[in-house]
Amino acid sequence: MNAVPSSGRLTARGAIGSGLVAVMLFAAGCNLIPSPTPDSTRYYVLAGPALGAAGVQPVTGVLRLGLRNVEVAPYLKKGSLVVRTGENEVRFPDEARWGDPLEREILSSLRGQLLVAPAVGRVFVQPFPFDEPRDYDVSVRVIRCEGVDPAGGGKASVSFAAMLEITTSGAAGEVVARRRFVAPEAAWDGKDFGRLAAELSNAVAALSQEVVAALPAKP
Repeated sequence: MNAVPSSGRLTARGAIGSGLVAVMLFAAGCNLIPSPTPDSTRYYVLAGPALGAAGVQPVTGVLRLGLRNVEVAPYLKKGSLVVRTGENEVRFPDEARWGDPLEREILSSLRGQLLVAPAVGRVFVQPFPFDEPRDYDVSVRVIRCEGVDPAGGGKASVSFAAMLEITTSGAAGEVVARRRFVAPEAAWDGKDFGRLAAELSNAVAALSQEVVAALPAKP
């Protein structure tokens, strides 16, 4: 029987050793892959008017309104709830986001609030139907819609402000009212984003009351 040369034995042992090292490194690499972390993102919506009992609701108002698409300041379009930490500084927490684009959230909530106003009969949104007459069109541009949590300390609060304009309907609509609305200050703890969304919902409800108060009688 021929003996295996020592160099051959060394080569075989080296191959086996290299293979074991590769397996160990692969296993170690697998263990280094971090385990997935749960998604901490929470999504929030603006509330509309309180839901009443099921069934047909009487329509008592006569005003027919067109509610134009809501405009918001560019920094409010990031998708996150906004926290203002200084006069010229804001932050966008990744864990707190709007369920829909903020302008659509405000449009839906505002329309719902206007529909329950006693003076209002119908509220149309764009694109307006050609076969439905409107008495007035309402335009809203939101310039503040956020929590305020001063970086240097101080009381956290909620800030909401908007410009509203009411015109007669039609291509050459006449301006009948133009106002700057600032919601009453509301307290916030700087952490509870559900509470922040609720207070901003209250601000939109107050905005709807401002719109109704600015409406002239039926032309």
